[in-house]
Amino acid sequence: MSRLYHNESGRVIPSLCEELTRFRRVRVILNLPATGSDAILYLLVRPHRVGDNPLHWSVNGICQEAIEAGEDLHYRWYERTVKPGHLRDGNNTVELWTDDAAMTGWSLALEAGGATSNCSLTDDGGESWRSHRMGYLNAVEGNYCVRIRLEEGRDDPPPDMAWESAGHPRAQTMRDRIPRGIVNGSDRLTRVRALSAWIAASWEHSGSRRGTAYAPWDAETILAWGVSRHGHSGESSITMCVHYAVAFVSACQALGIPARCSALMGTPNSYEGHFVAEVWFDDYRKWVMVDPNIDAILFHGGKPLSIPEIQGLNGGLAPYVEWGSGTRFQRTFSHMRDFIRNSLLRGVCFRHRSIWPRTDFFSHPELTPPGHGSVSYCETDLVWSEPDREAGFGMFRYFAPDAYFAAPPDGAANA
Repeated sequence: MSRLYHNESGRVIPSLCEELTRFRRVRVILNLPATGSDAILYLLVRPHRVGDNPLHWSVNGICQEAIEAGEDLHYRWYERTVKPGHLRDGNNTVELWTDDAAMTGWSLALEAGGATSNCSLTDDGGESWRSHRMGYLNAVEGNYCVRIRLEEGRDDPPPDMAWESAGHPRAQTMRDRIPRGIVNGSDRLTRVRALSAWIAASWEHSGSRRGTAYAPWDAETILAWGVSRHGHSGESSITMCVHYAVAFVSACQALGIPARCSALMGTPNSYEGHFVAEVWFDDYRKWVMVDPNIDAILFHGGKPLSIPEIQGLNGGLAPYVEWGSGTRFQRTFSHMRDFIRNSLLRGVCFRHRSIWPRTDFFSHPELTPPGHGSVSYCETDLVWSEPDREAGFGMFRYFAPDAYFAAPPDGAANA
């Protein structure tokens, strides 16, 4: 077993992160137990350019081998080994910097908004340090995304699911927004398929390369921003796969249908991700995968499939997909046609799965991530399958057995 040590939860807003230079350096202090084994350091960073642009780092004052910039200029996790002799029982300091004098070297992810915990910043090469006015604009407080996994210790068990109350006043306004024909539908599968079609046909998928204002996990705001394509401060909105799933899950719960969000991933630490929903069906005693972005459910033998059942097909999913009417709208966009052809139908995005263990987006918006999907997956609240810990997902803290994912929705509204 092993345990992840960290000061933040991965709620990253890319536009509020840190820049590293020769003079502008950061320190992160992690309290660790004594260890006799190699540790794994995880850094969520991005280089500005490829080439002569190393990222320097040290542990407890001991310089480590610099990290060279790869071809990927997006935020992603860089994983490095730390020798046990470089660590100590108690506080351990990781320091990061680059060679550039200007902010043209590397960016470091920052979770803004929380109280700073054992992180500091210098602008003069280390003469003085501060733990406030952080981020490249010197305007926020927070914690840098630097994590360490040790063999000593054991990750905490994943949390129980937190469900939204169907009696929440926002659930009522959401019900009022759903077309009457769906609200008054007959069986659950019919209503679920109608909800998926409605959500998928409501707006064009717009990711972080097509917009600038990330929509919060608020279903009615998502629908409004998606349709208008304008969000906070009038900027172009980011309303992508995660937002279709969140809006769909909130709509399901408003109708008393248990549903939850699932984050999918192809290659670990890549941009082969996707975000879908799962709906509980008493008739089948399982969670059924619903993709409300492209309006698709997979069937085999006349029965809808769960994510583990889809994973068991090992790709080649075209014969099992039943498209809804919302698919026609999404297929009018070339980037969605590319995704369907290159990722979904090949089963790439289904290789690894996790769930977001909360659906109370109306009751607790402060607990939703502010930028999921804009950078490589980083939220520590995600719950992954147990084998994923050793399969490239060691930067997360929650892993669960199959029974956790298959458990019925105790405590959820179930009309």
